[in-house]
Amino acid sequence: MSYIPRLKQEYRERVIKALSEEFGYKNVMQVPKLQKIVVSRGVGAAVADKKLIDHAVDELTMITGQKAIATISKKDVASFKLRKGMPIGAKVTLRGERMYEFLDRLITSALPRVRDFQGVRATGFDGRGNYNLGVTEQIIFPEINIDKINRINGMDITFVTSADTDKEAKSLLSELGLPFKKN
Repeated sequence: MSYIPRLKQEYRERVIKALSEEFGYKNVMQVPKLQKIVVSRGVGAAVADKKLIDHAVDELTMITGQKAIATISKKDVASFKLRKGMPIGAKVTLRGERMYEFLDRLITSALPRVRDFQGVRATGFDGRGNYNLGVTEQIIFPEINIDKINRINGMDITFVTSADTDKEAKSLLSELGLPFKKN
């Protein structure tokens, strides 16, 4: 018997049934599912200091459990002293088991550590069933040692679902346990 993440098991046993009842899906394959989670961070100060990119890559690797890559600029911007091909950020794309593990850790241990947490805003949907969440501090993740960081940075977390509408995507994410703010 191989290991199955808790949220993946819960999706199979409970979430599919709940979403089918709510939206009237006739087939299991119609039920929206989480396809990938992209965790990214822009490091604007990396133009002056190249070591900041290495720190960002290391931190994202620790947080997600998968090797992060540096993102490079696509064009020159003279006012920012930016050249094409310079590293300016870091990102990780999570799929499968690691995606569910990261989502579980985000919901159960990281988000409750946010000061004065009321829930995540429901305005981050893009109209096609994807959700964007901004985290202002990386220190909410228990994997980060607060004594070893040199700078507090935020990051963007994008949830890509197979849902057609924002309403379906919000139902999927709230069934998986993402705490949305009550209106």
